[in-house]
Amino acid sequence: MIKNVLILEDEKLNADRLKRLITDLRPDLKILGVLESVAEAVDWIENNDSPDLIMMDVRLADGLSFDIFEKVNIKSPIIFTTAYDEYAVRAFKFNSVDYLLKPVEKTELDAGFRKVEAQAMAAAQKSIEGLMNYFHKKDYRTRFLLPFRDGYKTVLVSEVEYFFSEQKITRAKLLNGKTEVLPQTMEELEQQLDPKLFFRANRQFIIHIDSVAQIYNYFNAKIKVVLKQSPATEIIVSREKAGVFKNWLDS
Repeated sequence: MIKNVLILEDEKLNADRLKRLITDLRPDLKILGVLESVAEAVDWIENNDSPDLIMMDVRLADGLSFDIFEKVNIKSPIIFTTAYDEYAVRAFKFNSVDYLLKPVEKTELDAGFRKVEAQAMAAAQKSIEGLMNYFHKKDYRTRFLLPFRDGYKTVLVSEVEYFFSEQKITRAKLLNGKTEVLPQTMEELEQQLDPKLFFRANRQFIIHIDSVAQIYNYFNAKIKVVLKQSPATEIIVSREKAGVFKNWLDS
């Protein structure tokens, strides 16, 4: 629901008409103010929370309302009001939900409000779906079925110290010291492995969190990783990933 609205209108008669229509349609809707110029609008938006809706005349006292978007970031949906239809295409490049010609009619304004509310409900639904997907437990890979002699064998992900790529071949270094060749690419593994347990340190290595013995600051803000069972294996985390890597270890 729309709880508040800001009006940008430099003609008092039109502003008063809008206020009457809004009050008739939504008696509980709070009118935050009526601003007459681009300068006033920029100052208000910079110093206040985003309103649920902005009713915006195209032509204001000191210029076109489009100039406001060049000075501040407007997050609110917009219903443009104007006596000119020539700005319609340009208006819809911004946050425009509707474009009403003056004099604004009650039925048209009501339809505009409904569009804003429908848009808000759709956005809220999308947000809820996103959260549900985020918290839904993803099934990550737990084992590999690999060719062995005349048949196959199983290698558990929990047995892997780290994965690495060498000459375009993906391999898994196991805790028992053995190395297994895998059919997956490093990119595929990155998607299939639980990110709480495995980290893509660089293009060559994906390491298990329990395999990390120590980390050191390295040249140019990079991180050097020393593994418990393979201390001679040099793994360098890039400067761009260093912060994410430390947060991963600390989570």
